[in-house]
Amino acid sequence: MTRSDKNSIPGGSAVTVRGLVKHYGGPQGTRALDGVDLDVREGTVLGVLGPNGAGKTTLVRVLSTLIQPDAGSAFVAGYDVLTQPRQLRRKIGLTGQYASVDEKLSGFENLYMIGRLLDLSRAGAKKRANDLLERFSLTDAAKRTAGTYSGGMRRRLDLAASMIGQPAVLYLDEPTTGLDPRTRNEVWTEVKRMVGEGVTVLLTTQYMEEAEQLASELTVIDRGRIIAEGGISELKAKVGGRTLRIRPADPLQLRTMAADLDASGLTGLATATVDAETGTVIVPVQSDEQLTAIVGHLAAAGFALADIATELPSLDEVFLSLTGQKASAPQDAPARELEEAAV
Repeated sequence: MTRSDKNSIPGGSAVTVRGLVKHYGGPQGTRALDGVDLDVREGTVLGVLGPNGAGKTTLVRVLSTLIQPDAGSAFVAGYDVLTQPRQLRRKIGLTGQYASVDEKLSGFENLYMIGRLLDLSRAGAKKRANDLLERFSLTDAAKRTAGTYSGGMRRRLDLAASMIGQPAVLYLDEPTTGLDPRTRNEVWTEVKRMVGEGVTVLLTTQYMEEAEQLASELTVIDRGRIIAEGGISELKAKVGGRTLRIRPADPLQLRTMAADLDASGLTGLATATVDAETGTVIVPVQSDEQLTAIVGHLAAAGFALADIATELPSLDEVFLSLTGQKASAPQDAPARELEEAAV
């Protein structure tokens, strides 16, 4: 890697990675990262998706200076990950899948200690700790030991700890794994607020809803390689195919309409299906021309239409199409990524 300063960051990228490689177990072992390139624009959230063992956690560990890559370059907040780790650590925050707070210390003591380690004055560390406890709704529990906190409270404390140094770049490695829906929404709200204040976030997740809620752009990684990237709508379009939903004005014509479309041959190899719950006929379409032909045929056949809508594939379907695996909810400890066991 070569030395860099902030002025060399291309295009306002807070994170720039080129050709990143990381092996475990020698040349014949696991290649956790196999030539990864990515950019994260300042003040945005990049969602990194991938199945277990894809290389997500290794990527975060390299970018947070916890491990060194075997090849490639990475610059974060203007600093070279390999040659300027000390300076970089003052610009980043990290929240992993499991809360890393000291359970024997109180919530306040955890945050105060981190502030002092970051060279804040005693008064500055105290103020910063109290401000974050209030922000994350932990003031009432500030004097309690973290070991008595619920899982959601510990996650909020962990997120607060990552913000003590007011990082320019925040890494969230599956931050809401194991949380209940209410607490997950609270974490999402805080992440959105941070981004609104200018923080850049790199988020790894297997929750498709989380990716859609938070990410500006997505990168899909599998077996250490980037296999797709872009906006959510862009990735859905790459997978191909849309679903056309047609609701007849007369609900009694629902099955007649579906049968007529199948007989017309306009549905191709697919068949029109009836969704009785929504009162619609569902037809997979592959092109604008096919969609236009179907609507024109129904009008010519005398069907009055109450509503027409098209839907792109869900993000879960995109993930399955790209990786060959279904998106999972929380990972069990034995199934964590291979690289974790090798560090």
